[in-house]
Amino acid sequence: MRGYFAIGIEGVSKPMNLGNLIRSAHAFGASFVFTVDAEKRLGRPRSDTSESFQQVPYYPWASIEEMQLPRGCRLVGIEIDDTAIELPSFRHPAQAAYVLGAERYSLTPEMRQRCDFIVKIPTAFCINVATAGAIVMYDRVRTLGRFAPRPVMAGGPTEGVVDHVRGAPKRRRLDD
Repeated sequence: MRGYFAIGIEGVSKPMNLGNLIRSAHAFGASFVFTVDAEKRLGRPRSDTSESFQQVPYYPWASIEEMQLPRGCRLVGIEIDDTAIELPSFRHPAQAAYVLGAERYSLTPEMRQRCDFIVKIPTAFCINVATAGAIVMYDRVRTLGRFAPRPVMAGGPTEGVVDHVRGAPKRRRLDD
């Protein structure tokens, strides 16, 4: 998969949600993680059992104005909004940073204005912020990765199974 991505939360206050999001980001291969205007006493989240803070760069920005994304990086807000692009219809930018709103809150108007895109997950109601982040990262990997096409019938592919090694897929035949 070409490009890179990052993920973060604006205004997070619950260490468990931050830990879960960062652990998922580490598992999905994020280039960095971040918070904006997070509570000062988050500490090391116990839910981050993979020690992600030692593996993935973390940027704790105090404000939106302080955020400095790499040149060419598109900011994608994840938000429940009738005008947002539904995630299954969204083409992920090659270079992206995804930002979610804090627990029980939305992205601030200032953050929404800074975003290049606003995307929503097609759910009936709001879901946990760390779960929402994992869904977005999965969708990115699924749509930008090189996977065998889904079969028409139920079950897995019968040809072109893909092995994944550090994000560099290689095709092999099933009878190898």
